[in-house]
Amino acid sequence: MIDIVGKKHWFFLISGILIAIGLVSLVVSHVQLGAPLRLGTDFTGGTSMILQFSADAEVSQGQLRSQLTRLGHDEALIQYAGEDNFIIHTRGITSEKAKELAGELEEELDSEVRIVDFRSTSPAVAARTARNAFIAVIVAAVAMMLYIVWAFRRMPNPFRWGTCAVIALIHDVFIIVGIFSLLGRFAGVTVDSMFITGLLAVVGYSINNTVVIFDRIRENVSRRVRPDFSATVNDSLVETLGRCLNTALTTLFVLMALFLFGGATIQYFVLVLVLGVIIGTYSSLGISSQLLVVWEKREWRSLLPFARRPA
Repeated sequence: MIDIVGKKHWFFLISGILIAIGLVSLVVSHVQLGAPLRLGTDFTGGTSMILQFSADAEVSQGQLRSQLTRLGHDEALIQYAGEDNFIIHTRGITSEKAKELAGELEEELDSEVRIVDFRSTSPAVAARTARNAFIAVIVAAVAMMLYIVWAFRRMPNPFRWGTCAVIALIHDVFIIVGIFSLLGRFAGVTVDSMFITGLLAVVGYSINNTVVIFDRIRENVSRRVRPDFSATVNDSLVETLGRCLNTALTTLFVLMALFLFGGATIQYFVLVLVLGVIIGTYSSLGISSQLLVVWEKREWRSLLPFARRPA
């Protein structure tokens, strides 16, 4: 039988490395950009629009940036979105001004320019959106913990089960945030309200996997399949491994199709979901259930992968 629990040190090591990389990126981004993530107009205020250029013009990101600077939009953030589309984040302008800007770019770059999408957000609304997004994530985590505690109330120490599930959720969210911090630094990727929507969807997906595994552990504990708790958890993980992987793969097939063909407006939202499915499946198998074993057996030293284990 596969010894998944016996590999918990490797799971903790991989997670520790990913979290450390993300933490460094968040700190560096905060120093350089004034925020741990490159925030979009939903959180900072301003205008976000998608411009589509004619395919035969072959407009480059450098050319577009040069023209925007010349037209007085040197603060604009530009992202290439494929198929001759560019996402532009700039200070707040009206739809009329956006049309004028598109006309000037059309003339300067000798290319037909079409405004595919246009959104404008005031600073006050942006501040409220940021606050509500933070509250939503906290409320979701607390609600999930209370649900787990109630669902496993007949087990010894149900609070322990809820705490391990929430730690895994925080683990998933933090790694995704760290990845988007890196993407913001090196690829200019910004986060908006759709990013928060994606995180909340990830929280729901991850907790679903965790509940499936926890429920199997509860069944095996009640049936006293094994006298040792870590062996019971390992049996439960092996029994649910196929279901978790099959669910993740079928979900990923759909998400990858959306990522490739769904268009620029939902591309990063779908990327959050793709990362969430992968990391959520990993944490359900390698973090939440393993933390239960560590807590039950008081093997706190195993959280440090290179710590010497007692003989």
